[in-house]
Amino acid sequence: MNSNALSTAEAFLLGGLAACGALTVSNPAEVAKTRLQLQGELAKGGGVRVYRNTFDVLIKTARNEGIHGIQKGLGPAYLYQILVNGARLGFYEPTRQFINGCVNIDNRQQHLGTSVVAGAKWSATLGSPMFLVKARMQAYSPALPVGTQHHYRSTLHALTCIIQDEGPRGLLRGVNAAVLRTAAGSSVQVPSYVWAKHQLVGHGILPADSFWTFLASSSVSGLVALAAMQPTDTVLTRMYNQPTRVLPNGKHVGVLYKNPIDALVKIFRTEGPLGWYKGSFAHFLRFTPHTIMTLTFNDMITSFYIRNVGKMEI
Repeated sequence: MNSNALSTAEAFLLGGLAACGALTVSNPAEVAKTRLQLQGELAKGGGVRVYRNTFDVLIKTARNEGIHGIQKGLGPAYLYQILVNGARLGFYEPTRQFINGCVNIDNRQQHLGTSVVAGAKWSATLGSPMFLVKARMQAYSPALPVGTQHHYRSTLHALTCIIQDEGPRGLLRGVNAAVLRTAAGSSVQVPSYVWAKHQLVGHGILPADSFWTFLASSSVSGLVALAAMQPTDTVLTRMYNQPTRVLPNGKHVGVLYKNPIDALVKIFRTEGPLGWYKGSFAHFLRFTPHTIMTLTFNDMITSFYIRNVGKMEI
């Protein structure tokens, strides 16, 4: 299979479809992560502990809210994955080559700085509004609420409410935190994958083309990326979900956090460094399998498409 046989539009759609398949499996862990990150927000001593751990979140949510509860935010999450993962697979390479050209770097060279900027640009610009809606929907619980509660009937209702309450700029609330989160993960994900694979193959532990080599390398990469991005992921969830107020000049601002740095400092001061890592295990249960399944599904779907459908005009 040669992925270069696909047009940008085809790669975008197939990449988004692969990500949605993986998301259906990983979304319950995302719900658990979101609620754990909001639990005890800016409360010294941890505040009221509604949920003990990841599995406790899933059990209590399923018991009180049913299957709909553990799959909350699935609609905007699908849209987010189509936009972000499809853009990464379809638009990332042209963007990276364009940035390389602007700074006089050979287009064939995978430069860390330009690669991170290309990935972060698309994630923040295209995905942030859907992530905002997803986070607020997943945080909402009529039975065991944690954090600020936003009740939306659907993705469209959420977008409408946000625009009516905060204006179009409200859809980009937290976008600066989204850039930091993506950059933190992207800066270490590929290098750690390459390093892990080199160690496994170089020491004769696994062959280069083995599925288990891919699985092990991806798991190591997932752990490293998770450790790097978890603090900014917690900040992102809280900035998306925080209540807002209107200044005399009509501008809407967050009540709890001014910006990502302010959020990091406040969390550290009130909850300690472990506050940055709330929901880490749930994040791992979502992030690593999701990454592996997305790449695997993308390979399978793309192979099937090329083999059975052929190059199509979209």
